[in-house]
Amino acid sequence: MDKQELLNELKKEGFGNSIISAFDSVKREDFIPEEYKPYAYDNAPLPIGFSQTISQPYTIAFMLNLLELSDSQSILEIGSGSGYVLALISEIVKNGKIYGLERIKALADNSKNILKYYENIKTINKDGSVGLKEFAPYDRILISATQEYIPLNLTKQLKNNGIIVAPVKNSIYKIKKGKNKNKIKEFPGFIFVPLLPGEE
Repeated sequence: MDKQELLNELKKEGFGNSIISAFDSVKREDFIPEEYKPYAYDNAPLPIGFSQTISQPYTIAFMLNLLELSDSQSILEIGSGSGYVLALISEIVKNGKIYGLERIKALADNSKNILKYYENIKTINKDGSVGLKEFAPYDRILISATQEYIPLNLTKQLKNNGIIVAPVKNSIYKIKKGKNKNKIKEFPGFIFVPLLPGEE
């Protein structure tokens, strides 16, 4: 599949212009190992080393859509891996501040290098399971690896009406922080690598 075919597929799924435009602007081939570059625009996950993957474009688009991104927001991605999703978010949230937490040092270093021209992205090599208090509160938190429980502990690092999008087991959850109560929606039928604590 080439890039245009992938964009057409995402359009057919009903994703909005800002998401399609981000996928058009960011070169997925820049974020994957050499041997997988011919498959860069397949609508499938691809290995990036260290038992990690770059997620399927449809899944990424689905999560970005749930985040309700807009300009000038402050965003945290936990498990930022290759940095591809950080670049996509940067295209949508042009004047915002975007932070990526990646526990595997080699992946964090590699993504820092690829993203060096993105002035609004900061990649940090750190265990992401407890979030990143120093730049909180965030408008949005995206978790890009699955865990066993809904990460309600991270709502403390969200602004009011902020949103967390997180895989839990084989579902994606959208958690919207309210003053008195969080609104939680489940979208089943997804597969992710697990979110692991600690650094490597």
